[in-house]
Amino acid sequence: MLSAYRVLDLSDERAHLTGHLLASLGAEVIAVEPPEGSPARRLGPFVGDIKGPERSLTHFAYNRGKRSVALDLHGAAGQQQLRRLAAGADVLIESAEPGEMARLGLGPDQLLELNPALVYVSVSAFGQDGPKAHWAVTDHMVMAASGGLALSGDADRPPVRVSVPQGYHFGAVGAAGASLLALLERNRSGRGQYVDVAAQQVALLSTQAVALSSAVGAPVPTRSAGGAKVGDVELRFVYPTADDGYVSITHVFGPVVGPMTARLMAWVCDEGFCSPTMRDKDWVNYELLLEAGEEPISEWEAAKAAVERFTSSHTKAELLAGALQRRVVMAPIATPKDVVESPQFAERGFFDKVEHREAGRFVLAPGAFVRSEAVPLRALGPAPKLGEHTAEVLAETPRRPAIPDQRPEAAPDTGSDLPLSGLKVLDFTWSIAGPHSVRVLADYGATVVKVETSHRLDGARGYRPCMGNIPGIENSTLFDDMAAGKLSLALDLNRPEGRAVAVDLVRWADVVIESYSPRAMKGWGLAWDDLRQIRPDLVMVSTCLNGQTGPLANFAGFGNLAAALSGFYGLCGWPDRPPAGPFGAYTDYTATHLLLVAILAAVDHQRRTGQGLHLDMAQSEAAMHFLTPAILDWTVNGRITDRSGNRDPQMAPHGVYPAEGDDRWVAVACQDDAAWPALCAAIGRDDLKARPELATADGRLSCQDELDEAVSGWTSTLAAAEVEQRLQAMGVAAHVVQSSAEIMADPQLWHRRHFVELEHPTRRCLVENSRMRLTRTPARVERCAPTLGQHTDQILMDILRYDQERVGELRAAGVLE
Repeated sequence: MLSAYRVLDLSDERAHLTGHLLASLGAEVIAVEPPEGSPARRLGPFVGDIKGPERSLTHFAYNRGKRSVALDLHGAAGQQQLRRLAAGADVLIESAEPGEMARLGLGPDQLLELNPALVYVSVSAFGQDGPKAHWAVTDHMVMAASGGLALSGDADRPPVRVSVPQGYHFGAVGAAGASLLALLERNRSGRGQYVDVAAQQVALLSTQAVALSSAVGAPVPTRSAGGAKVGDVELRFVYPTADDGYVSITHVFGPVVGPMTARLMAWVCDEGFCSPTMRDKDWVNYELLLEAGEEPISEWEAAKAAVERFTSSHTKAELLAGALQRRVVMAPIATPKDVVESPQFAERGFFDKVEHREAGRFVLAPGAFVRSEAVPLRALGPAPKLGEHTAEVLAETPRRPAIPDQRPEAAPDTGSDLPLSGLKVLDFTWSIAGPHSVRVLADYGATVVKVETSHRLDGARGYRPCMGNIPGIENSTLFDDMAAGKLSLALDLNRPEGRAVAVDLVRWADVVIESYSPRAMKGWGLAWDDLRQIRPDLVMVSTCLNGQTGPLANFAGFGNLAAALSGFYGLCGWPDRPPAGPFGAYTDYTATHLLLVAILAAVDHQRRTGQGLHLDMAQSEAAMHFLTPAILDWTVNGRITDRSGNRDPQMAPHGVYPAEGDDRWVAVACQDDAAWPALCAAIGRDDLKARPELATADGRLSCQDELDEAVSGWTSTLAAAEVEQRLQAMGVAAHVVQSSAEIMADPQLWHRRHFVELEHPTRRCLVENSRMRLTRTPARVERCAPTLGQHTDQILMDILRYDQERVGELRAAGVLE
């Protein structure tokens, strides 16, 4: 899809996933490394546990298919060579410390002057400016600052991270989408621009709008071992199985999930683990009954205990088979070994067989993050050796950026400078992953028509937090955040008249996006084979938990289940306890950004070639790219990466430590050997500084219990903000583990204008802004989420040009709401 473009990738582990995704989509990606190699080459796991620049599985994971050019950017010759490459590039990605590239004369201002068509992308923890831009930071700090860390773990222990670093990956996938937004705009205007992505802002999606709770008068959930606790109601998502494993269950209430919980309890009753009285409770309204005191908390605890007895009597495989048969939202918690051996991933051919030269054999690695039969993604080859392509790349004839000679007809001049102005999108998505991706399209100028009815509501309308803590389909803050800027059409697709309207909208649209299980669109006659007959140049995107094919294709559910199937759940928690997270529908927060990348790449391809495409994205597959090093550790080394609390294989001390007060925490990491003396001075432990064996990371890694005790003994006597301030002043990575109140007061987020208050007809409406910053054509978030069917007449009459008589007939037929 992106074969027209050349990308210069100057990033390290903080953004090498960006170039990896663009390479998968066909772009030529040149990794520009320092003479000693990217820092990612020094990160484990390593082939055979032997360190070396060609043996890092972290580097191999995200640099496959790239070419490597070694340049010394601190010298005049290397700088000039980069300028020559940048003059003909389409995209440049960098993840240096903010301002470092400009100090080298290679910043966005300098290179955009040289190549005005360049899209220059910077990825950092907090963005290029603001009070935290120059803080000492690690991946751990990104998750502490974004709020997701505070929600994961056991209530009686510190918040706990996913053992494979996640924070910078959020920024990297956000940067990939932002790159394509800027390219789409450039192909209309001819002008490149600077893109500034802060990983903190992208990762904030992992709170599922809980970050906004304190600002909208809603209670803030607390962590509860793979679930969450809101007030006295403790939700549990992880249950044991008979084969010493675990399953994840979306064990909650409400109009969307309540019927699924009812089916679960019927299964539990059928096998004799609960009474018919418990089976027949009002699981749709159960939360309201608990809050009103009409149902005692003890009954809810008894229901969870019954479910535990039930799951403990079956293996993971038995429970998955029953869940498919009974349409229960339950999935086994997979290890990396389970993932690689999964029949679902095998049937879809998800894993690539790739040569690893140091291992001396071919190994399996996660493959295409989205499927397209018409234009398949590239099967990426091995990662390059350091500087392997320096001579050939520098000897090439200079190229020009790939700007179309003529503006594509599919991108009309609408009078707006937004990248997606003129793009028409028909939105059949629901919940989080699909709706968030489409929300980004609206932020950047697309006209989005969202289709739903009271019979098939977007599940996000029923999710908390709610404004003023008052539930209702028009009061969800999460829905506000997912649907801002969209138009709502209330249309009953179960009626032939409703489907006829949908067909007319397909004729209008450039892009159709849906997130139902495969059978839904087929049942309505709106599957890809139907729609491409109507609109041959259409881009259609289908996303669900497991994709459109395979034995689990019709397995419906939420992102916590895909997180279980793809390996996340087993990697979050403590070695001596069951899995404890990560919080919520985790793959909804990761896969959504990759979904955006796929949509934008398809639109770019459509505009350059006129070819329609159908994209098939499985959340479980796309999200797995956040875990690739752990998958490779199994396929290369035969080792199952397991949850390890907050320990890190490269840094010590590294953890989440108690601060003064109730449930107050601060993330601290001794990010390198230079930070060690400063940390010792801060905590008043000159005796530790004097020990020579602790001067190196290897020495400190062998004394982690002792070091954790020393750090926590100091942090526990101070307020979390004081710990953060003192350590940052001395250049040591530290950040308060932020929950909603701290996020809403975070000066960096306010500097970045992350929160937007929108006009609403009946109440306050607070949403998050765009999670990336295009400096020349920034997003515009100006309209609140629609009420159900708010724009029905406008869509039918202004977009489809129906007359009043036609609209009246549809309304009389009960097709509209």
